[in-house]
Amino acid sequence: MKDTAQRDVTTYTWDEIPHEHLSDMLSRKIITGDRTMIAHIFLKKGCVVPAHSHDNEQMTYIISGALKFTVNGREILLKAGGVMHIPSNVVHAAVAVEDTLDMDVFTPPRQDWLDKTDAYLRGK
Repeated sequence: MKDTAQRDVTTYTWDEIPHEHLSDMLSRKIITGDRTMIAHIFLKKGCVVPAHSHDNEQMTYIISGALKFTVNGREILLKAGGVMHIPSNVVHAAVAVEDTLDMDVFTPPRQDWLDKTDAYLRGK
């Protein structure tokens, strides 16, 4: 077994993580490790996430509310309790059909989110 004595765990609570406001309709909280990122995404009803793709593999879990995704020309309604795997480089878009809290997990972490160069989410 590999010696991991020099490494340790980090603990968080979502209440301690600040909201990053991207628009009047969208905000998020991000926790990142070396090779994985987890985020709480807060979308108000009617919020549009424009079509985009990224090299990062994504898992989306709807905690509350519902998102209507468009993927490969078809619509997928993901409600509370639903989970969707989005492979690398698959173009996807979403609309919040209700006020929604979703949790996204990315591997590797989204560098554009960390650098704040994710203009498609900021309406730019």
